[in-house]
Amino acid sequence: MHHYRNIAIIAHVDHGKTTLIDALLKQSGTFRENEEIGTGIMDSNDQEKERGITIYAKNTAVQYNDVKINIVDTPWHADFGSEVERVLRMVDSVCLVVDAHEWPMPQTKFVLKKALELGLKPIVVINKIDKPTARPTEVIDMLFDLFIQLGATDEQLDITDGRIVYAIARDGIAKKELSDESSNIYPLFETILEQVEEAKNDTSKPFKMQIANLAYDNYVGRMGIGRVYEGIVKVGQTVTIIGNDGSRRTGKVSKIYTTLGLKKIEVPTGEAGDIITIAGIPDIYVGETISSDANAEGMPPITIDAPTLKMEFMVNDSPFAGKEGKFVTSRQIRDRLEKETEMNVGLVIDFENSDGNSYSVSGRGELHLSVLIETMRREGFELQVGPPEVIFHEEEGKKLEPIENVVMWVPESTSGAVFELLGKRKGIVKNMNTENGITNMEFEVPTRGLLGFRSRFVIETKGEGIIYSSFSHYDEYKWPIEKRDAGSMISGVTGETMAFSLWNLQDRGPIFVEPATSVYEGMIIGEHLKWSDLVVNPTKNKQLTNMRASGADEAIRLTPIRKMTLEDCLDYIGEDEYLEATPTSLRLRKKYLTENERKKH
Repeated sequence: MHHYRNIAIIAHVDHGKTTLIDALLKQSGTFRENEEIGTGIMDSNDQEKERGITIYAKNTAVQYNDVKINIVDTPWHADFGSEVERVLRMVDSVCLVVDAHEWPMPQTKFVLKKALELGLKPIVVINKIDKPTARPTEVIDMLFDLFIQLGATDEQLDITDGRIVYAIARDGIAKKELSDESSNIYPLFETILEQVEEAKNDTSKPFKMQIANLAYDNYVGRMGIGRVYEGIVKVGQTVTIIGNDGSRRTGKVSKIYTTLGLKKIEVPTGEAGDIITIAGIPDIYVGETISSDANAEGMPPITIDAPTLKMEFMVNDSPFAGKEGKFVTSRQIRDRLEKETEMNVGLVIDFENSDGNSYSVSGRGELHLSVLIETMRREGFELQVGPPEVIFHEEEGKKLEPIENVVMWVPESTSGAVFELLGKRKGIVKNMNTENGITNMEFEVPTRGLLGFRSRFVIETKGEGIIYSSFSHYDEYKWPIEKRDAGSMISGVTGETMAFSLWNLQDRGPIFVEPATSVYEGMIIGEHLKWSDLVVNPTKNKQLTNMRASGADEAIRLTPIRKMTLEDCLDYIGEDEYLEATPTSLRLRKKYLTENERKKH
């Protein structure tokens, strides 16, 4: 008989979750002595490494003594909430990692709330206790308050009964009491074995599992990932699939994979208590139950949070279309989006009402959608996207809109300006305090009010502010919100930008393009500090004459340009603007390129 423990790790960005998993993998002896391993080994996707965040839920496993511990790494951001909920269905406990100086952040609250609702009892890891500013006792008090606020039961609240571990994940050290001496991570392993219920391993019943996540392999196609609740499944076995609507169909299991360390291992059987991946059912979907018993009952359905934002994905029709991308046609973009819906279940794409050149793509938030755009760019796609729009709900004749919980840390001197900015965007302050020259503010803001806010926030706080937000609830419509109080600087000609022209234009507002950049008529090259748009000629060079005049040899000193990331561009674009995204460039442009067309429309 095998012994299993299934646990999910949740934490906010930079609190040390991935580092902790690295330490568990290394010290469990899962890797061979000569095996090359880096850091952040669970964040395998390029964007995860660059952004330093977990986007996709992944599972690994370690063998400790005679117990196999399945560890699922959860995304921390509310935009990936549909991943989180499914992951928590597979496990018997969660390991909440919290920085010993900071308090639990909004995204941690979001995942923790879901875990408590499912009745899971968390193990708390207070990480980074070696920090000079560490205050573990205060952080534990804050956690108690948070657990009460999130509606935890008495059982869940009782974390002091052996469910707290102190750690320095970077050095691979854990201890049960702050005063303990320790040189390894074993106290955390022991806490998991003591506090996490052993997964039921009844192999005498008919096989039954529920699909919690999907994976794709070029050789075996679509695969379902989930926990086996009862029985044993074998390769080649015929099974019954109970759909989310109650319908039944049959399928044949062609391959079974389990995990150890970072490797997927092909096995002949999968058994109760383990988390496995199965192939052979091409139309498998999240929430479906698979059983060897044709009359088995389906497991409770998995609800997936509805999208809050939508964007238009279009074929690129700018004057530079087709110059930088490999995949540019409507058919290629449609095929890619169809493939994405197979895996990315939080995404909704309206193919039925498409005109063939544009598709309405709905997701959980700006990050969710920007990760998709960035992935497509890297794969060689060229496309155009419209501004993000909020999805409203109708309830009892009332118009409802999504509200987000926003937490910020800003220098005290800039708190007034940030307060005023959010006030204009219908933000309501929930909490505010200042300590050591840093002001911590908590607001509830309509999602509409946050569109375009982050770039303004960076400018107002001179790059020193920190902001986090997560979806909170739906509330009554808050009336129109002024998104941007500045216009765009638009190129009136096609050509290459000249340093002389940009130097003359920089007094009008921040410039987005470098000298010697190819631009076209209707392309946005900067922000106009007045509310109206301004058409300019950025390709004009200095007139050379043989006459000398005072000041003629003045040096051209360009202010550093405002480099726009993908998120900055999505934040910036207005209703009559598009973002052109290609593998090598991000260009902002007007919907109608010529001034005449803009006046006409």
